[in-house]
Amino acid sequence: MAITELLTSNAHTYGNEVSLVERDPFKGSRREITWLEFENQSNKIANALIDYGVKKGDKVVLLLMNCLEWLPCYFGILKTGALAVPLNFRFTADEIKRCIEAAGGKILIYGPEFLERISNIKDSLSIEKYIFVEAYTESNKDTHDEQVEDITSFLPEGYISFRSLLETYPSDPVNIKISDEDDAALYFTSGTTGIPKPILLTHANLVSACITENKHHHQTHDDIFLCIPPLYHTGAKMHWFGSFIVGGKAVLLKGVLPEWIIEAVSEEKVTIVWLLVPWAQDILDSIESGIIKLEDYELKQWRLMHIGAQPVPPSLISRWREYFPDQQYDTNYGLSESTGPGCVHLGIENIHKVGAIGVPGYGWEAKIVDDAGNPVSAGEVGELIVKGPGVMKCYYNNPEATARVLKDGWLYTGDMAKMDEDGFIYLVDRKKDVVICGGENIFPVEVENFLREHGAIKDAAVIGMPDRRLGEIPIAIVDIKEDKKVTEEEILAFCKSLPKYKRPRKIFFDKVPRNATGKIEKPKLREKYCGERAALFA
Repeated sequence: MAITELLTSNAHTYGNEVSLVERDPFKGSRREITWLEFENQSNKIANALIDYGVKKGDKVVLLLMNCLEWLPCYFGILKTGALAVPLNFRFTADEIKRCIEAAGGKILIYGPEFLERISNIKDSLSIEKYIFVEAYTESNKDTHDEQVEDITSFLPEGYISFRSLLETYPSDPVNIKISDEDDAALYFTSGTTGIPKPILLTHANLVSACITENKHHHQTHDDIFLCIPPLYHTGAKMHWFGSFIVGGKAVLLKGVLPEWIIEAVSEEKVTIVWLLVPWAQDILDSIESGIIKLEDYELKQWRLMHIGAQPVPPSLISRWREYFPDQQYDTNYGLSESTGPGCVHLGIENIHKVGAIGVPGYGWEAKIVDDAGNPVSAGEVGELIVKGPGVMKCYYNNPEATARVLKDGWLYTGDMAKMDEDGFIYLVDRKKDVVICGGENIFPVEVENFLREHGAIKDAAVIGMPDRRLGEIPIAIVDIKEDKKVTEEEILAFCKSLPKYKRPRKIFFDKVPRNATGKIEKPKLREKYCGERAALFA
């Protein structure tokens, strides 16, 4: 089955029901479309792309902030048999260019936030047609044309606006045969360990994510999912897939302030929310500071909060359950190479194992192995490898990189982990992030979780700084809560309860950079704090 068939089925079954809602707190606006409008818009986009010469196997690049148009564009691309290529909205113009070149993009669909970046590189791109997506509704049509006219100088010749496309092309279904083994999308890695690589996923991969997510969280047609993370990433979209497969409504929230999240849950009657660790921490801080008064909101229907994309401090969940004791909780682990989250998950029934990423997900297998690929004993640290229906087809046009991570059907994740006697897996750290100090392995996540237990520390990152004698020494970058003050000496004293070799040797006060999916961007920290020192010991 192609994943587009699920959209068509939802349109037939729930045509007049709301499928997607967009809430933009910055503008104070709210927009929505029904399942039938979702299907019709996707068909119009597909018909337009075919008219522009798009054929099965071509690549269509999608560069949009989260918006109501994002998913209709995505499914419109898939309906043609072409591959959708979503790009990170944080990419620079040069990074956008390199990704388009790596994918072999033929058409570019983009929004107003990227006008300048695309204008700077359009003359060097191989893109044949540009589709400009502006937020258009009946309510803003009087000012819409003026807004587009103001930015026309930035747009390439021959572009078409999203509004014109919807007004010009029919909503008739396209007659393209797509099988479940056909290629569907190229997703670029997050780039936290180097240059992003395009990951090739099939329709079967995407459908498997729908099934796995629904099996884990038991979404029904009546559930309402709040989607906050960026749709270009597999994490947000594949969690939505669990609702998509049963025709459940989703709310796209454009903004992450704690009060906006709680307000959206209350007003939209949201039942499921997927959060990143910083957002959950911010919500708790706002509750404890009195910014958010829970009694002012309708939250009884909120049945599930789950977190993924990064290790979850057990102390965070303990705090969360003080305010939401009746709420289900789950931890989810996955990679873009595994079609997003779910290859390992804690399970809502295993709250007593908070701190673990869990057990193999529905339809998945997992092992922890040594450098030779042999399973390690319980309690020993090794590399986590997984096998299941979401394992990517390959890194696109990169057989060498593919061969390094795909072996006999197993995906080598690059994450170091250990398994307890009950079979629960605990993430230790990224293989490339392990700090080796005087021959001792230090796993930064362990130290980061310890630092976050300090009452003044909001966030923390630990990296290795080159050292002539020890090879590397651990250093910590800490972000202090706004209403707190603490010195380096006080934090170093706090760390004395750690084994001596694990203690950070230096403390730097700074923001901890995270990408759009919450992962710490350690290459940026290494460049900032270790760049010159690394050169000294090269």
